[in-house]
Amino acid sequence: MNRIIVDPKILAGKPVIAGTRIPVYLILNLLANGYNFDKIIEAYPRLNKQDIEAAIKYSEVA
Repeated sequence: MNRIIVDPKILAGKPVIAGTRIPVYLILNLLANGYNFDKIIEAYPRLNKQDIEAAIKYSEVA
């Protein structure tokens, strides 16, 4: 889970991918709307497969 951070100074404390301002909820929303990993990475090149998997895992325990 070190790929996901929660910092009140970044996006008002919403969980984001470490080193980015890309929130977990955005990734989950894209997946729910039919985006696959490749399409998400194409739209957000700073992400990789492990970041997306971490967002999914985070949502399962949060």
